Amino acid sequence: MDTCHQELVDLRHAFHRDPELGFQEHRTKAKVAAHLRGLGIEVHEGAGVVGVLKVGAGNRAIGLRADMDALPITEKSTHDYVSANPGIMHACGHDGHMTMLLGAAETLARDRDFDGTVVFLFQPNEEHGLGARAMIDEGVLERFPVEEVYAIHNLPGAPLGQVSTRPGQICASESLFEIEINGKGGHASMPHVGVDAITVGAEMVLALQTIVARKLAPSAGAVVSVTEFLTDGQRNVLPGSATLKGDVRARLPEDRQAVERFMLQIVEGVAATHGITATMRFNTEFIETINAAAPVEAVVRAARAAGLEADGNRPPMSFSEDFAHFTAAVPGCFLLMGNGTEGANGQPLHAADYDFNDALLPMGAAFWAALVRDRLPARQDT
Repeated sequence: MDTCHQELVDLRHAFHRDPELGFQEHRTKAKVAAHLRGLGIEVHEGAGVVGVLKVGAGNRAIGLRADMDALPITEKSTHDYVSANPGIMHACGHDGHMTMLLGAAETLARDRDFDGTVVFLFQPNEEHGLGARAMIDEGVLERFPVEEVYAIHNLPGAPLGQVSTRPGQICASESLFEIEINGKGGHASMPHVGVDAITVGAEMVLALQTIVARKLAPSAGAVVSVTEFLTDGQRNVLPGSATLKGDVRARLPEDRQAVERFMLQIVEGVAATHGITATMRFNTEFIETINAAAPVEAVVRAARAAGLEADGNRPPMSFSEDFAHFTAAVPGCFLLMGNGTEGANGQPLHAADYDFNDALLPMGAAFWAALVRDRLPARQDT
């Protein structure tokens, strides 16, 4: 392991030992800002951390994003850099994402072999879909305008360093719903006297599954999941109220809107059948992530220039990413980079024993640098 690689590993392990939840990344932000300043990069702090590196006279600018937040998970790893913060863990690889981008910043600040401006975007609170909007709402794209924006997410189970992306939709939206059922409780021995909210809710749960099975095209890829069923019932008391909570994933805005419309029809229809009322709240926190064609082509070129395998037409993913708010504002590309298949590196994201693969750190840093050189090529002397 060379010195540069070991420095990246040490930095990643430091982030891993001290994870912080969304909008609480105070020490993490301080580490990132200090590292950038140590490289001579202009730093601005707000909801996140922004580094600005301008080289040459070029007026083009691109943005590179890394997420900073951890998850409320108790780590079960056995390595020597486990989380020192009980109940909080970097179980999604954001420690590695930050480190790869800081590694690229060091390379670019040292070599200065491009012409234009790189805006390094270190974003808070990706996991709850609020961090990108927070940075955008405070004016990051007006203060530091970019023509294109890019982000990497590691992908456990994929070959180490393999880059994959696609034009168009790459990540699904996530909408959270809550259905309140207002029945009439009663004695468990006399169900005919009231309106059992469990029975009504059970009908809704089953009917909601017909949206994906019968209302949308089989290729739509939408998912409707009821994840909580809460009532005020007791051992011998039929509940008078119930709450259903859940999650909807969709690949296209029109499918998301159709799911919401069909859900409301089902909720109101089933409630009316039983002579009661029900209300529904439907909140989209993550919109669909849409990649632009030219940035996707640039990612494939840069990956191959960095010696990595690249696939520019991977299938879309069912998970959600709040980088979508950046690509809704500026053309960009969200890409996956294989974390490997062995041991903790191949464990699913958000698993309590997942770990980012240190062997990926120099690969990711080299990819970022190659992408900057591709999009902001140095001027040739004439």
